[in-house]
Amino acid sequence: MDKDVSAGCTTSTLGQLALGLTLLAFGLGHTEVIDGVTAADAVALATYVGGIALFVVGILALREDRLTGTAFTGLGALWFTWGASADGPVSENAAGLFLLLFALLALTLTAASGGSPLVRGTYALMCAALLLLAVARFGDSGGLAKAGGWCAAAGGLLAWYGATAALANWPTALPGRPAGRGVTATG
Repeated sequence: MDKDVSAGCTTSTLGQLALGLTLLAFGLGHTEVIDGVTAADAVALATYVGGIALFVVGILALREDRLTGTAFTGLGALWFTWGASADGPVSENAAGLFLLLFALLALTLTAASGGSPLVRGTYALMCAALLLLAVARFGDSGGLAKAGGWCAAAGGLLAWYGATAALANWPTALPGRPAGRGVTATG
């Protein structure tokens, strides 16, 4: 494996850790793969780590990188709002619309992130998760909710690995052939 590790800025690493842990807990809660653990059990983590901490990291990151700052501030707002309103009386359609709107944010972040495949993959999986969870709310589908949970958990693992790789100098690029090398036609 290539040791191509982009250390990034400190706020980026901290933000990816916060996003990764929150997405992982949120996703695993929706899959219900751990007996007795539901998405509601991730509310405190989502409110404080995914919401407040990620929002503050996003504000700090805005000076260094507009995309990272926008991502963490917007996602911090998502997690704080989800966590703070988890016990409130909201219709299934309103909850679905909330998830759908933030899926659009995740789609924007996916399209805008051109650097690390781990970051792009995190945002793409988060977009898929929020979209699946929104449709599950609109259609009352437990199967789609579990699929959305698995996408969120996978996205959380990607974010966690990316941040850990930056701190531990682990590889983030898969081995491949160098650019410019390939089959050439002779004639």
